[in-house]
Amino acid sequence: MSWNTFGRVLRFTTWGESHGPAIGAVVDGCPPGIALAESDIQPFLDARKPGQNKFTTQRQEPDAVRILSGVFEGQTTGTPISLMIENTDQRSKDYSEIANTYRPGHADYAYDAKYGFRDYRGGGRSSARETAMRVAAGAVARKVIGEVSIIAYVAEIGGDAIDPANFDAQEIQRNPFWCPDADAAKRWEALVDNARKAGSSLGAVVECVATGVPAGWGAPIYAKLDADLAAGMMSINAVKGVEIGDGFAAARLTGEQNADPMRPGNDGPRFEANHAGGIAGGISTGQPVTCRVAFKPTSSILAPVESVTREGEATEVRTKGRHDPCVGIRGTPVVEAMMALVLADHKILHRAQCG
Repeated sequence: MSWNTFGRVLRFTTWGESHGPAIGAVVDGCPPGIALAESDIQPFLDARKPGQNKFTTQRQEPDAVRILSGVFEGQTTGTPISLMIENTDQRSKDYSEIANTYRPGHADYAYDAKYGFRDYRGGGRSSARETAMRVAAGAVARKVIGEVSIIAYVAEIGGDAIDPANFDAQEIQRNPFWCPDADAAKRWEALVDNARKAGSSLGAVVECVATGVPAGWGAPIYAKLDADLAAGMMSINAVKGVEIGDGFAAARLTGEQNADPMRPGNDGPRFEANHAGGIAGGISTGQPVTCRVAFKPTSSILAPVESVTREGEATEVRTKGRHDPCVGIRGTPVVEAMMALVLADHKILHRAQCG
């Protein structure tokens, strides 16, 4: 299988399957001399790992990362950084009944159509298990962009959105939904729990904001910062939509409403709005870089869904196993990781061309 690598100068390649012995990533292009230890990576993996509460999959994985190469005496060497996490709680037997049946909404049929066979154990490479290595690689990227602060949060679950007037950044760490609105988090407890008990699932919207990005990162036309951000976010499992700045809402504004007025400031222009999401012409403006990411409902559900077998016979599928009732919740740290990886890549790209 090709195309397991993302990035231009700072590149990462992931490997492994959901029910294989281990998963891993190789981060190449990281500058030398950056302090890096497993303890710098583990907190981000702990935020994403499964089994933390009843609103996520009950698969129990410690997700303990090991650095196998690219670091010597606590610093990056400039050589490939190899990261590995062992899989310790696979239950492949949960998937034996769908070995010959396609799960609607999953990549089962598409993989089979392309390759002529598929790994039905949790979806193999198409499983969200792969995203753990994006989070690990993203932790390395954060060390490259120490001047940037990245925060992501769930803004909507099942069509129920937060109230921006209730936004509290401290609240994000206080509830299992990465929600900045305490009232919304309380509503979501019942919403997600009811979906879980019904054997169903819900979609979600995750918002991500990166502050401290200086003006000038990115490139015109074919290496636009927003284009790479969109590609990175769309590559996350279960993501079906990405908006930069106002996104689709911008299409409903007039030119004067959508403009980001500028006034003289002490350190360059002062922007009066940020409809563009901190990016103009593919290049950062110095404002916060913002995006919204739409996650579809988890396709693995206990409710029966019509499907076909590999032989083309009609059937119904009930996906057993341990699955997230709302995959967007654990997708939040993954969105942060992809933001970090894209920004770090563009920081190095900018330095390569402009010194």
